[in-house]
Amino acid sequence: MTQGTFKKVGKSRKRMHGPRGILVCGYPASEQSSLLYLLEENGFSDLPVIFVSVTDLTKTLKELLISPHRSGLGEDSEMRRAIIMSGFSQKELYKLMALYRLAELPPQLWASLTPVSEKWSVTQLLDELAAESEAIKKQGINKYVHK
Repeated sequence: MTQGTFKKVGKSRKRMHGPRGILVCGYPASEQSSLLYLLEENGFSDLPVIFVSVTDLTKTLKELLISPHRSGLGEDSEMRRAIIMSGFSQKELYKLMALYRLAELPPQLWASLTPVSEKWSVTQLLDELAAESEAIKKQGINKYVHK
């Protein structure tokens, strides 16, 4: 695992790092429209949503975030399930995670874009998130995000 830190997320309305958008990994095509519906019906309709495909695994997060809205829609994905948020406020981050839990969707990894992670490939980030998720479980930490 690379040397990262966990940082508790506050409740600020200030936007965090990166252009506004969301990268979605590991969703089968059959579940993608349900996620879009959840976002659109709960105040995230202005949010560009990019479904990361297998051909995107070596691209950096920064490169992927300039993809057109709904890129990759309809393509099955067998990578780890994750949502990477960019340009969100801390309040929006909490809101999306709460909505996701209420919808009883399958467990997944969560991340917010940082100046360091935007240079990583999707594969690097997913590996890091999986390692950090294991570390969090072992430490019994919750309400923390990848930083």
